[in-house]
Amino acid sequence: MNIPLPELCLVALVGASSAGKSTFAARHFLPTEVLSSDFFRALVSDDENSLEATGDAFDSLFFVAGKRLTRGRLTVVDATSVRPDDRRRLVDLARAHDVLPVAIVLDLPRPVLEARHTARTDRDFRPEVIGRQVSELHRTLRGLQKEGFRHVWVLHSEEEVDAARVSRVPLYTNRKELTGPFDFIGDVHGCLPELRELLTRLGYGVEGDQATPPPGRTAVFVGDLVDRGPDSAGVLRLVMNMVRSGAALGVPGNHDEKLKRALDGKAVKALHGLDVTLAQLEEAGPEFRREVRGFIDGLVSHLVLDGGRVVVAHAGLPERYQGRSSGRVRSFALYGDVDGSQDELGLPVRRDWAADYRGAATVIYGHTPVAQPRWVNRTLNIDTGCAFGGALTALRYPEMELVSVPAHAQYAVPARPLAPAEPEPDGETLDLADFLKGGRIETRTFGGILVREGERAAAVETFSRFGVDPRWAVYLPPTMSPVETSAREGSLEHPAEAFAYFRGQGVSQVVCEEKHMGSRAVLVLARDEAAARSRFGVESGTGCIYTRTGRPFFQPQGETAQWEADVLARARAAVTAAGLWETLDTGWLVLDAEILPWSLKAGELIRGQYAAVGAAGNAALPAAVTALEAAAGRGVAVGDLLDRTRERAHDLAAYREAYRAYVRRVGGPEDVRILPFHLLASEGRVHTDRDHLWHLETLGRLADAAPTLFGWTVHRLVTLGDATSEAEATAWWEALTASGGEGMVVKPLAFLDPERRNLQPAVKVRGREYLRIIYGPEYTRPEHLARLRARHLGAKRARALREFHLGLEALSRFVDCAGTARVHECVLGVLALESDPIDARL
Repeated sequence: MNIPLPELCLVALVGASSAGKSTFAARHFLPTEVLSSDFFRALVSDDENSLEATGDAFDSLFFVAGKRLTRGRLTVVDATSVRPDDRRRLVDLARAHDVLPVAIVLDLPRPVLEARHTARTDRDFRPEVIGRQVSELHRTLRGLQKEGFRHVWVLHSEEEVDAARVSRVPLYTNRKELTGPFDFIGDVHGCLPELRELLTRLGYGVEGDQATPPPGRTAVFVGDLVDRGPDSAGVLRLVMNMVRSGAALGVPGNHDEKLKRALDGKAVKALHGLDVTLAQLEEAGPEFRREVRGFIDGLVSHLVLDGGRVVVAHAGLPERYQGRSSGRVRSFALYGDVDGSQDELGLPVRRDWAADYRGAATVIYGHTPVAQPRWVNRTLNIDTGCAFGGALTALRYPEMELVSVPAHAQYAVPARPLAPAEPEPDGETLDLADFLKGGRIETRTFGGILVREGERAAAVETFSRFGVDPRWAVYLPPTMSPVETSAREGSLEHPAEAFAYFRGQGVSQVVCEEKHMGSRAVLVLARDEAAARSRFGVESGTGCIYTRTGRPFFQPQGETAQWEADVLARARAAVTAAGLWETLDTGWLVLDAEILPWSLKAGELIRGQYAAVGAAGNAALPAAVTALEAAAGRGVAVGDLLDRTRERAHDLAAYREAYRAYVRRVGGPEDVRILPFHLLASEGRVHTDRDHLWHLETLGRLADAAPTLFGWTVHRLVTLGDATSEAEATAWWEALTASGGEGMVVKPLAFLDPERRNLQPAVKVRGREYLRIIYGPEYTRPEHLARLRARHLGAKRARALREFHLGLEALSRFVDCAGTARVHECVLGVLALESDPIDARL
């Protein structure tokens, strides 16, 4: 006999004494999975046969079993359990933890049991006890399933016991092996025209009652296919065909469940459009009604997908119920967190379970119609009230892109207005206690990114003391890794290594951008104060300029206090003159840029570090050269020392020339120059779908409109593997760095490649003389270059990759109108990763 056990269940091994339960358990289960009543008697009394210790033993056994089931571990209880009262306690334990109770019964013949008992020396009770146990078991055996056991397997002989094989099977809700991509579709409610239009927009081929998905994609319906809308029967035909062909999955909604009860002949009230649905099914004929009834009956309460990263349930599902099976789980998935009470309109009161959700999985649900998709914590409600005149919404996963089509008509009147899209107040305030716990932050482009507890605390401390108004802080840019170390004589970095890296990653074209020696900054621009209030929730102001660590770029006090307002006004005017508000149909923009000159922000660094080294060396080395030359003139043997000192003086002169190239006096805001290179986001879009040439050309319109403020980022498109193209780019870099330029940044042409999650978004290739500022005046000497070539880039590259995806996730959440708490989780995550020390020279 094959015994297919659910992967998570409570197994009751039932049988009279000497039936071989412990031997069976040892053969088929891990030692840690088996909780034996004999073991717990010994544990509490040092005697496994002590009947007076039975009560304490079972109290201990059930306590441990409860802990295992809470942690989602299969648990086997090895006890006789021949009486219904004993088994009832096991069923109650399973139900309390929302797992399936199952029974494996060893019903061996009484003579076999008595012979085994006689041969045992560890049992001091009379054989008549076994007879009573066998009689009790036979009297109640047929009623085990009525007692609540979901599955019962009975083994009647020693041969059957020896031949039995136990296997583990996933629960019906466990579809973790399906990794997508998915298209989650909200409550359809009979809106067939809108469903067909939405599927078409998602790339499905829709013909008649069939829909063919784009290659590899699967639609997932969140339930409530029927009622309220014009054609529930048509929706059922289309969705059932999609599920049958493998193009779709689905979970039941409460309206679907009510329809099944009606088709089963149960007494239900034909309200909220159910009467129309039943009439349509009646017209379709008995065979179609049977198909519909079987289809709904086959839907499971919820689905766990993509390795546990995403859960879909009609009304949502808290973490403690995910991947479990019970009537309580199914009820929550169908109806939400209700207690039977009603509001003033006579509607069920539904508690907002999502406000307290802290699970690792993203939960996609519907059930409660909202005006716009509603993100709260890691949950998304995509029931946007199509039948009520709203829209039918889908979520593309893992892209996390929302796609909606407006309702063609209002087919029903809602009992209450659609809930607004804005999250509850809890969603607007970051829960610091929760954030500081550490753990993974889920992103739609990279998956979970681990941010440790200590890193999070450092980020909160830094941002709370020095950060800008957090309502403007919707993005922090990532650090950037240098290119692999070059083996060329006299060089530490060279374009050849950048080209080789991207070729090796399967990239065919890259963009090489001039790297300006400025300070990285994020510009958030609103068209006017009304747009700023509406989108960012600020009382005043039209934008913000901040550093890559979230600090104000211009000091809020002192002589530069008014500079930000001047720069923002000119930037806003440039956007208007360039026509970008209209082109992008937006009232706000987020730009990634370099602000020049470097000395504007790095003046203290230049004076305290670079200039101090230059001044000290300049005070000593020329005088040393003069003194050594005089000594040599007198015939003193100082030739080697003189040559070395002259080389050091030459290196120092080169060092001073290198950093002085980036120093320029700034008299006022009119001397500030902005060179943008990423147009990150605007209303409704994060522009990762546009390649880098689009970003540079679009932002070039700002330079054309306001050339005194904005500048072009000079760039080259390089075809990898084309020797001429690579050589021309290398020559350009050599000319650029020879004339005092810092170097270039090499990026894949595509801003984001979903097929290459581990691809570096950019690598920097810095020039020989610029690196002298970073590594010191004498870094080009052979002994120093040999040491520096051993630099390790792994940690820097890992950080750059994680920060890149966290930053994009923050922007995506902001564009999706998520609560500021969800946006700040990612923004602070980027800042947290910066707290981990890595060689700053990289």
